Amino acid sequence: MGPGLLESVYEYCLVKELKSRDIIAEHQVFVPLFYKEEKLSKDFRNDILVENAIIIEIKAAELLLPVHKAQIISYLKLTEKQLGFLINFNVPLLKQGFKRFVNNFEE
Repeated sequence: MGPGLLESVYEYCLVKELKSRDIIAEHQVFVPLFYKEEKLSKDFRNDILVENAIIIEIKAAELLLPVHKAQIISYLKLTEKQLGFLINFNVPLLKQGFKRFVNNFEE
């Protein structure tokens, strides 16, 4: 699709591609938020959850900021998932837009 589109377009297309390969992928997955073991009335949403194990956060930004990295780290902590990808589609080559996070540490 190339750079320059909205994040929601890349999200939709990526989910479509994963499903076409028989990979279980859900988008905009609601995750309950707890504070001191109490469920809050506020939820957050993961952009994409793959095989109920991998969180993918989609961006279409000119530059990834520290807050974007903090976001995926927080999502991994809150969901207790081990692997996450921050993917920025606004890059000349898509492989330049991938950031991998494992157990709350960027690799």
